[in-house]
Amino acid sequence: MRVFERIVDLKAMVGHGIGTSDWMMIDQARINQFADATGDHQWIHVDVERARQGPFGGPIAHGFLTLSLLPAFFATAFQIRETRAGVNYGLDKVRFMSPVPVGGRVRAHFTLMAWDALDGGGAQVKIEMKVECEGVSKPACVAESITRLFP
Repeated sequence: MRVFERIVDLKAMVGHGIGTSDWMMIDQARINQFADATGDHQWIHVDVERARQGPFGGPIAHGFLTLSLLPAFFATAFQIRETRAGVNYGLDKVRFMSPVPVGGRVRAHFTLMAWDALDGGGAQVKIEMKVECEGVSKPACVAESITRLFP
């Protein structure tokens, strides 16, 4: 995990990688829980037998499940010590480029794209997240996360 002491320390990192998360296994139980939480029970995700006959040879994770792992990925990729709060502000350019199969391991690579000062010593940051699925050349998800950080 990469550690930054203060929010302002990120400013010099615009255009550079700021961290890579730990690997996370995506199992059928997690997919089923996500389906229950969101009401998205499409067969490609939750019907194992039918999904084996589908286009991917088995069930795959919801794209939005992959995206929703953003906070968990952040937590193991980097830390800003002198930050009391980080608030989601939005997302830009979300793309789901390749499926994540059941049993796939994923992790995220983070690049700081923008840093803008906020009143009181905080900053609004735009961070590109690329989710890699182990053994797959194309990212599973690429998204730009916009977060407001407060000291």
